[in-house]
Amino acid sequence: MHRFIASLSRALTSRRGAWLSLALGLLALVALLGAFGRAALPAGSDPVPPQSESGQVAALADEFADADEQTLLVVASRDDGGALTPADLDGIAALVPVIDAETGDTSRGPIPSEDGEAAVIQSTIEPGSGEDATEHAVDGLRSAIADHPVDGVSVQVTGGAAFGVDVASAFNGADFTLLLVTIGIVAALLILTYRSPVLWLVPLVVVALADQLASKATAALGTALDLQFDTGIVSVLVFGAGTNYALLLVSRYREQLLSDDDHRVALAGAWRKSLPAIVASNATVVLSLLTLLLAVVPGTRGLGIASAVGLLIALAAVLLVLPPALAVCGRRVFWPFVPRPGAPAPRVGAWRTLGARVVARPVLPVVAGLLLLAAAATGLIGTQLGLTQAERFRVPSESAVGLEVLGDHFTAGEAEPVVVIADAADADAVTAAIDGVPGVERTTLVAESDDSSLVKLLVVGDAEPGSPESLQLVRDVRDAAHDVSGSALVGGPAGAAVDARDANVRDFLVIAPLVLLVTLVVLIVLLRAVVAPLVLLLVNALSATAAIGAGAWLGRVLFGWTALDLEVPLLAFLFLVALGVDYTIFLVHRARAEAGVVGTRPGMVNAVAATGGVITSAGLVLAGVFAALGLLPLVTLGQLGLVVGVGVLVDTLVVRTLVVPALFSLIGDRMWWPGRLAASHEGGDRAGEEGVSGDAAVLHERVG
Repeated sequence: MHRFIASLSRALTSRRGAWLSLALGLLALVALLGAFGRAALPAGSDPVPPQSESGQVAALADEFADADEQTLLVVASRDDGGALTPADLDGIAALVPVIDAETGDTSRGPIPSEDGEAAVIQSTIEPGSGEDATEHAVDGLRSAIADHPVDGVSVQVTGGAAFGVDVASAFNGADFTLLLVTIGIVAALLILTYRSPVLWLVPLVVVALADQLASKATAALGTALDLQFDTGIVSVLVFGAGTNYALLLVSRYREQLLSDDDHRVALAGAWRKSLPAIVASNATVVLSLLTLLLAVVPGTRGLGIASAVGLLIALAAVLLVLPPALAVCGRRVFWPFVPRPGAPAPRVGAWRTLGARVVARPVLPVVAGLLLLAAAATGLIGTQLGLTQAERFRVPSESAVGLEVLGDHFTAGEAEPVVVIADAADADAVTAAIDGVPGVERTTLVAESDDSSLVKLLVVGDAEPGSPESLQLVRDVRDAAHDVSGSALVGGPAGAAVDARDANVRDFLVIAPLVLLVTLVVLIVLLRAVVAPLVLLLVNALSATAAIGAGAWLGRVLFGWTALDLEVPLLAFLFLVALGVDYTIFLVHRARAEAGVVGTRPGMVNAVAATGGVITSAGLVLAGVFAALGLLPLVTLGQLGLVVGVGVLVDTLVVRTLVVPALFSLIGDRMWWPGRLAASHEGGDRAGEEGVSGDAAVLHERVG
C-alpha cells in the first residue's frame, strides 16, 4: 500500500504525470457531466413514511372517484379588518361563477365566519397530468379572481394545492442564487486565507466542478432509485467539505515548500502526509451519512445516499485533480507570498504561543470551555419541535396569508381536517365514536370508494393545525376509531403531522448513536488508540448538543422561530458530529505524528501551531456556506444553516483551539493507550513541559 501511495503521488505531481493526470481528470469530469447532463431530480417530498397510518390513507386515495381532486379555499376579508357588509358579500358571491368556470367544479359558499369579518368559498381542481399542471390551475384561478376585484376586500387562494405552488415558485432561481453566494463566500475566504490573487482560483474551480458533477450524478441517482432529498444541502456539503480538504492539502504543501527546492517533491510529500487525515475525514462523514439509510422519513433517507455520493465526488476531485493542477502551476501560484526554503515558517507565531499557553495551564481552558458548552446547551430548555405549514415558509405568500385569515375567523381545524378511511359497514359506528371525542366539531362523510367498500370521512376539530392540541386530537381520534373498527385509518395533513413527528423522533434515536459509533471507530483506526477517541467523541457530542441549543435560542431571539422543524435536530447533530470531527482529525492526526518525535504535550503545541490557521479557515468556510442556506425560502433550511454554522464556529474557535489541547495536556501520554509512543520519546512530555511553559521557541520546530 505504501508503495502504491508513493507511486500515485509521484504520478500526480511529476512533470509529465501532472499534465496527463490533469487532462484525464478534466476529461472524466466533462464526460460525466455530459452523461448526467439531462438528469433532473423528480418532484415530491413525502414528510411521512409510506407505511405510516397517514401514508396508508394517502395511498388509498386512488380508491375514490375524487382521487385527482385537490381542495382550494378562496378566503375573503376586508382590508380595514372590519365586518363584511352586504355589498361585500354580494361582491364575493359574484366570484362563485368565475371560480366555477375556472375549476369546472361547483363551489360551496361564500360561507361567512361567525364574527362576520371573513368569508370562504370552497372548491376543488383536477389539474390533470404534468409537473406544472397544478401550478397552471392555481395561477389561472388567481388571475381570474384578480380580474374581478371586490372593492375594499382582499381575496386569497389557499389550501394544500395553492400552498404547494407557492413553495415551488419561491424556489425559482433560489438554487442558482445559493450557488452564487456559496461561491462568493468560499472565494472571499480563500483569498483571505491564501493572501494570493491567484491561488484561490485553483481549488475553487476544482470544487465547483465537483459540485456540478455531484448535482447531476445525485439527480440521476435520485431518479433511478426514486429518492427524495434537498439539493441545496448536498451542494453546501460538497462545497464545504471539498474546500476543507483543499485547505488541508494546500496548507501542508505550503509547509513542505519551506524545506524542498523542488515543488513537485514538496507537493507529493504533502499529498502523502495529508492523505490519511483527508480520507479519514471523508470516511467519517460518508459512513455517518449512510446511517441515514436506516431512516424511515423518505427525505432523510434520500439525503443520506445523495450526500454520500456528493462527498465521494468531492474527495476524488481534491485528491486526483487538485494536485496535478497545483503541480502544473508550480510554486509561483502562491504569489506574492511565495514559500521558499529558509523562509520563516508560518506556524511560528500566534498559534504556537496560544498552544503553548493552553498546554502549560490546561485547567482553565477545559473548565471555561466545558462551562461555555453547557451554557449553550441550556438553549434546548423550552425548545419545541414542529412548525406549522405557514411557519415553514420564510417568504410571504398568498396561501400563507389566506391560511392565517382562515385560522383567525373560522374554526381552527377547517384549514387541515383529519381524513378517516373506514369500511363502509363501520361508517356509522366510526362517525359516532369520533363525534364523541372532545375537541371534534363535526364529522362528515364526503365520499365512497369506487366499489362502495370504503368511506372517506372529514373530521374538523377546534385546535389550531400543528399545535400540541391538534396532535393530541389526532391521537384521540385514532384511538376512538380503532376501538370500533380495526381497519379504520386516520390521516390527512393533521395525521401526517403526528406521523412525521413520531418518525423523526424514531430516526434520531436510531441514527444518532450510530453516528457516534462510526465516528469512534474511524478515530480508533486513525489514531491507533482508545482513550483519545473516547475523550474526543464525548467533547464532540457535547459541542453538537451545545450548538443545537444555541441555534434554537438564537432562532427564537433573532428570528422569532417558535420551534425547530422536525428534521433539524437529527441533520444538525449528524453534520456537527461528522463534520466537526474533521477538525479533530486534522489536529489530532498531526499531534500523533508530532508526539512520536517530541512527546504528547510539546507535540500538541506543534500541532496547534501547524494546523491552527487551516482549521480556522476551514471552519469559517464551512460556517459560511451553511449560513447561505438561509437564502432559501424554507425555515427548515435556515434553521439548519444557523445551527450548523454556529456549531462549526464554536467547534473551531473553542473546542479545537482550547478544550482539546488542554485535555491532551492533562491526560498526557495516556491519551494513546493502548498504543505507545516511540520508546526514545516516552520522556518527551517531561522534557518538553519546561519549554512549553517557558520559551515556546525551544520546542521542536519541524517534523518531516
